[in-house]
Amino acid sequence: MTLQECYEVIGGNYEDVLKRLRSEVLIRKFTLKFLEDKSYSQLKQALEDKNFEDAFRGAHTLKGVCQNLSLDRLYEASRDLTELLRDRTGEQPGIPEAMEKVTEVYEETIEGIKKLQE
Repeated sequence: MTLQECYEVIGGNYEDVLKRLRSEVLIRKFTLKFLEDKSYSQLKQALEDKNFEDAFRGAHTLKGVCQNLSLDRLYEASRDLTELLRDRTGEQPGIPEAMEKVTEVYEETIEGIKKLQE
């Protein structure tokens, strides 16, 4: 699978990330490094612990990483969750559903990136 094909599969914007990073070598490096990013697992754990401050931080970090890599589908899902968590005061309506969407898109993204390694 080429890098551009990977971006198509995971709902990313290859042209946008190419404009930003200007090198397919860098795009590949940072896209593969995304597999090691801990923000999703931190977000998931924080929500399980009902620690909404840390959940916001995890969602916000995930959103930023996705924006930098032009992982648009995952960026949009994490952006929506970030906004629900923004006040950090407790469980808001819609958080569980937004987290389900983030999880679904995150898993699809990870699987697509893993295929890039093959």
